[in-house]
Amino acid sequence: MISLLLNSLQAFAQDAASAAAAQPEPAPAWMQFVPFAVILVVMYFIVIRPQATKQKETQSFLQALRVGDLVVTQAGILGRITALTDVIATLEIANQVQIKILRAQIAMSQAALQATKKEGK
Repeated sequence: MISLLLNSLQAFAQDAASAAAAQPEPAPAWMQFVPFAVILVVMYFIVIRPQATKQKETQSFLQALRVGDLVVTQAGILGRITALTDVIATLEIANQVQIKILRAQIAMSQAALQATKKEGK
């Protein structure tokens, strides 16, 4: 009886030792941050970089505006630029009808609007 008990304790001790040896070592703590770093990189290329590129294009478009350009405002008003300052643009929307708008509210040129209209067909 005692020998059976000793044999079972010895077998249990061997199983515990082999189970401890079979378990892999835990990953280093810095490995927990790898998924977050990957998510940040993906977000940069999907969201932040295209938005920054679009903003640069918009700024260069607004800087290149000249008197006489045909433009579309963000409100959808079409007109010809008759006067420009750093902040305000004056648009002629009909004969002898002029409005003043913020320069930043100009969305695109009418030529770009026509190009997107043709692409949609």
